Amino acid sequence: MKAVVVIPTYNERDNLEKLTTKVLAQDESISVLIVDDNSPDGTGDLADKMAASDPRIGVLHRKGKLGLGSAYREGFRLAMDQGADYIIEMDADFSHDPEILPRFLQAMSNFDLVIGSRYLNGVSVVNWPIRRLILSYFASVYTRMITGLRISDCTSGFKCFRRQALEKIDLDKIRSDGYSFQIEMNYRCVERGFRVGEVPIIFIDRHAGSSKMSKKIVREAVVMVWKLKLGSLFRNLYQKESPCRPNNGPS
Repeated sequence: MKAVVVIPTYNERDNLEKLTTKVLAQDESISVLIVDDNSPDGTGDLADKMAASDPRIGVLHRKGKLGLGSAYREGFRLAMDQGADYIIEMDADFSHDPEILPRFLQAMSNFDLVIGSRYLNGVSVVNWPIRRLILSYFASVYTRMITGLRISDCTSGFKCFRRQALEKIDLDKIRSDGYSFQIEMNYRCVERGFRVGEVPIIFIDRHAGSSKMSKKIVREAVVMVWKLKLGSLFRNLYQKESPCRPNNGPS
């Protein structure tokens, strides 16, 4: 079974080589796809050099900083085109521990989506300011309350999808970014009846670089959960009112 780890990058030169080496060391079935948004620090150039010396490394260059959600969507499509059975989301800054990857792959025998959870066994976050921790934790609480998702960490960006789950989700209709991208992808999987599991992780704040969190990303997530819930309610209402649409044949 082939697994592709999709790693979006923007100014991650200080982390990329060490991270990629550690990811590839976890299992021979794992490849890495770096999705670089034209990083000014030369991350894309470094990625190209790495790919030239290792066939398990691929690079997708984009023209600019187009957002995390679109980076993952493009990376998912390319990974599936390359024959990936499992597609993994992972940050480039070492906040996600590569040594968790074998546990993801093992858990995939029972699930279609496995999420690396910071809140499955209490709170497992290191070096975060208290304000950021509260924001993240209560974002998951808020999401569960509105959407009904039974996931302890709804905004985690460390997760593994079975390709069949991504094939059933229309990625062209996923327009959200940041926190809301993670929430929407979880919701779409549950909505389509896929099995979702969680693996406990310890999240460690960035080793190098700077956080890309913004107020816009937070606002988008707040609105997204209502869009998901209301959209589901309207679809259910329509199905109840029109359980069987007549087929009158050609006019």
